[in-house]
Parts: sequence; structure tokens; C-alpha cells
Amino acid sequence: MHYFVFPEKDTTVYESSSSLNAGMDPILEIRKDVSDTGDTVRVSRTLIKFPLTYISQSVVDSLITSPTYFLNLYDAHPAALAVSQSLRAYPISQSWDMGAGRSDDDPVTDEGASWKFRHGKTDGQLWTPAGPSGSGATWFSGSSTRWPLEVSYSLDQTTRDVRLNVSDIVNNWIYSGSSYPNEGFIIKRSGSIGNLNSGSDEGSKVRYGNFSFFSSDTHTKFPPTLEVVWDDSKFSTGSLSPITGSDFEDMVMYTKGLRPEYSENAKAKIRVVGRARFPAKTYSTTPSNLTVKYLPSGSTINSDGTYYSIRDAEDDSVVVPFDSGSLVSCDSNGNYFNIWLGGYQPERYYKLVFRAVSGSGTADEVDQYFDEGFTFKVTK
Repeated sequence: MHYFVFPEKDTTVYESSSSLNAGMDPILEIRKDVSDTGDTVRVSRTLIKFPLTYISQSVVDSLITSPTYFLNLYDAHPAALAVSQSLRAYPISQSWDMGAGRSDDDPVTDEGASWKFRHGKTDGQLWTPAGPSGSGATWFSGSSTRWPLEVSYSLDQTTRDVRLNVSDIVNNWIYSGSSYPNEGFIIKRSGSIGNLNSGSDEGSKVRYGNFSFFSSDTHTKFPPTLEVVWDDSKFSTGSLSPITGSDFEDMVMYTKGLRPEYSENAKAKIRVVGRARFPAKTYSTTPSNLTVKYLPSGSTINSDGTYYSIRDAEDDSVVVPFDSGSLVSCDSNGNYFNIWLGGYQPERYYKLVFRAVSGSGTADEVDQYFDEGFTFKVTK
């Protein structure tokens, strides 16, 4: 299962303008601006918070089991990026307000989180303790009793979108109680500012360029998401027989009960059927093309198994990949999978693609993909 959560707030804080709020900007920036002489460095950092109440309760209730959490940030045309570098994420340690400003406001909007203030200039609450150049937010670092408080993501010249495994940080929020309250993530380069001769990405004179990602206020289909992935598959075939041999090798797949539209908060069970393209002729009271057989089962990606993928129907971009969180299940009535649509973009069309693998790792391996145009729309 892949479940997506949208941010409840996000913003960028800029060292170059210590009280500027950019909470309504459509772009999140992680900048590093170095003067021509290299004597002045100014950076920015991204703050982003996701609601966790439903997720944490679902973990407690065992609706979600052994999940992995990914922070997804989508490329918005970065500038002059270095060939290889990394980003860091930490849990923010103090509360903050998103604000309603933009980076190009004139005069500057100073109500809401900024480099210097947590809630705005009028409120006057500073990020404390203030680091070099008046802070730039505060965060927990190091290791907690169970999970680290820092995660990193390496990028090269071919990588622009970020899919950062933030499971350690989210587990701290869910299981640590008040020790690490969920105030969101800060995403930045490594190290600290104020020391031009340091070896850190943020503090040195090295020009690493400027990351740009779409924010929650984007007009595109690419806002940030927190992606929750877990294996919810179950496989109990009852009295069903498997589809094997030449029937599997020349198989067609189709869905049963796929609706043309689903509400954005729906939870759906979708049946999927595999059968031979040309069933052998037999004497039977039931037509062979109506006999349900079960598809291969599996537990890990690239092993024997049947997987589903969900794509954006417009541009074929992958929303749910083939992985251990998209295994097809089975019960006595046949194969199926569940989807939770709470984090899908409403008023968009999606399509289903399937993959079925049998005999993996052997000379007789058959690995098939089925893109038959099965689409549905998520509605408000």
C-alpha cells in the first residue's frame, strides 16, 4: 500500500532577509548564493510539516504495519547545481507559523516564519538558541534512544526529484511522545553557516547552486507529499488453482469492479483477473474463460509475484511504483488489491498497470507487463 499525505504548511526562510516570510510562494528553495569574491555566502532553508494524527493512529490500530516513510519533493527547475551533493533533513524543534507572504512582496511581509522569527515580527518570538546570522530555524540532531535524528539524500547531475527516506524522523515523532513533537522537517545542506573556510556544504565558499521544489501552493500537480509504504498483501487461495505454463505465458489481465470515479477519501478494493488468451477447449458446465485462477504470489520486488502500479493517465508519471508496497493479494474469490485515495490529486485521472513474474531467477523466468488502459478518476 502507498498512502500519501499533503503538507499542512511549508515555507522557505532566507538568511539574506531575516524577517521575510514566503509562506505563500509556489516554490520552496534551498539556496546557496556566493558573492563574486567568495567572501559572502547567503543560504536559505525549507520548512515543511505534515499532519500525522491519522497515520499514527493507524499504526497503533495495526491498519498500517511496519511502514516506510518517504518525503517527496518535486523539481521546479533548479539553477546551476553542482554535479554531486547532498541534502539533509532534521526534525524542527520549535513551533512556527507558515504565514501568507511571498518572497517578492514589496514591502516585505514579516508575519509568519522567517530566518529570525518563528511566528512573525509582531509576535517577536525568536528561533532559540539563535545560531550564526540570527538562526534560520532550530532542529534536533544526533541520535535519540532508538532512531537517528538526521537523514540524508545524495544527488547527482541526473537527479532532481527527491524521494528521501525519513522513517527514522517519523518514528521519533510517533513513538517518542513529547520528547520529539512533530513540528515538521527542515531541509538544508550539511553543516552550518558563518565559517567560510569550513568543509561543510552550507558554510564553505563552494558554489553548489540552488534547489527549487514545488510547494503546497503550487498550481501544478506536484506538491510535496509524505508517502507511507507498507506491505498489506495477504495470500490465501482457498480451492483456487494457479495459472501456469502456456496459460501464464500468453495471458491477458483485466479488472473487475473498477469504477470510473472514486471520492478523494475513498478506500477501494479492486479485483484483478488473469486468464489464458486462448483457453484450451474442454467439456465443462462452466466456460473456461470464467474459471478464476490465482496469479503468482510474492513478498519482495523482482521475485515471483504480481504487482500493480498507478500512473498519472495524462503523462504516465509513476505515482505508485512496482515494489513491496504494491503486491497483489488473493482470497478464495481471486486476486485483488486495496488502495486508499486520500492523498491522490482530486479531479485527475489515473491508470493501472500490472506486472506478473513467474520462475524468477531461472532460465524459465517469465516477466510480463500489462498496460490495458484501465483508468479511474479521483473526484472531490
